[in-house]
Amino acid sequence: MAEEKKLGLRSVISVSVGLVIATSCLVSLGQGAGTIGVVFIVAMVIACLLNMTTIASLSELNALMPNTTGGLAQYTLASMGPFPTLISMVGGYLLCNVLSSGVEASIFAYAMEQTFHLPIPRLAYTIIMTIILLIANLRGVDMFAKIQDLVAYLLVGSMILMGIIGALGLGTGKMVHQPMCMATNFSSVVSMTAVAFWLFIGAEYAIPISKEVKNAKKNVPLGMMLGLIIICAVQSILVLGFHNYTDWKQLADSAAPHLLYGVNLLGQPGKIWMAFVAALAVISSQNSGIQGLSSICQGMAKMNMMPQCFGKTNKNGVPYIGVWFVSIAIMIFAVISNGSTDAISFMILVGSVFWMISYILAHVDVLILRRRLPKAPRSFKSPGGGLLQIIGILGTVYMVLNISTDPAERNAIWLITIVVFAILAVYAFFWIRYKMKIPVFKSVPLEKVMAMENSMYYVVRRRRGLCK
Repeated sequence: MAEEKKLGLRSVISVSVGLVIATSCLVSLGQGAGTIGVVFIVAMVIACLLNMTTIASLSELNALMPNTTGGLAQYTLASMGPFPTLISMVGGYLLCNVLSSGVEASIFAYAMEQTFHLPIPRLAYTIIMTIILLIANLRGVDMFAKIQDLVAYLLVGSMILMGIIGALGLGTGKMVHQPMCMATNFSSVVSMTAVAFWLFIGAEYAIPISKEVKNAKKNVPLGMMLGLIIICAVQSILVLGFHNYTDWKQLADSAAPHLLYGVNLLGQPGKIWMAFVAALAVISSQNSGIQGLSSICQGMAKMNMMPQCFGKTNKNGVPYIGVWFVSIAIMIFAVISNGSTDAISFMILVGSVFWMISYILAHVDVLILRRRLPKAPRSFKSPGGGLLQIIGILGTVYMVLNISTDPAERNAIWLITIVVFAILAVYAFFWIRYKMKIPVFKSVPLEKVMAMENSMYYVVRRRRGLCK
């Protein structure tokens, strides 16, 4: 008898919201609003719509290849072959995700230290939180869902309440009298979409858990779209609150704008409340990240694109090697970014570029597979006949080219991206050629990619000497 699926629409929304609303997003929100004022909401709406095109593309790919644990890796393998798949997944997904989660943990630790002044090292907060979430994720999908649902809704509820108090001028602090808008021309607003884009990255983490979702063909795309709408609304309310209680320049320069807003709004209780929000945010995003990335590693192991140990599961059905690997990697990046606000900001932008490249590939995958397999059954098909994908590609390329308003920082981000992808290209070539033993640049038939989900696929190939 088939295993009963345990997650519903609520859990899909909580996963989508949970990874996206994070403390690094609060930093980006403060920087964006502090730079151009309330009109940053327009940049947020544009970025949200661009992310919706990505959600539409990924939902269509998931409908074409349902219940695949590797997600984007398997879609790209079927459309463009193993070479771009391995480069994009290791660099554009795994690396940038553990990087961003490490940054999250670092910001959370900073917020705890600044709020409570306990005689313990800042990194202790990161280590304790990571160990708790590591243990929880090793317990399986039930524990993951319970944590995610509770934390995500507490997080959203707290942010809405803090935003409404500020937007309506109900705070106990002194209101600030300042212009609504710091930019009057549309080009200045559009230039901030790259900053706003980070506020919506990650909603697609519901896709790796789609095999656990009831009525996945409806609930997965709907849950991700609703998650993005909720995020945009919540953060827009917060921007209105910022205008009333936080000086724009101080907001843009702050390493923890959420704490600054909390203090200005409600004094010390507000600061403690926003520290609580930061804790919820890191729990939510890191919980989603560990679960989603371990599933992706499991899927890639099934395709022999990562060591086979990542495909092993414990008694709870959890790919435990991936859970340990991701948790340790998060702590490493937290140590790297610890104590440096400049490093945090820079790593967020680097992670954004990696993530944007993976989103571009998702759009390209849809266009290729529509042309190659026009009659293949799809329970969901994004509307517009390819127009959404073209808009998504062009919009994302624009944001990569305008990732920073500082030319030196922008060039440094591009250089790091090129170097990382060049190293991954060399690694990918030799891994595919000598480990996987398949053509490096040839796409893999869809039915073969789907067959890789079966645990016997590589057992048979190894017996025949077709792979190592």
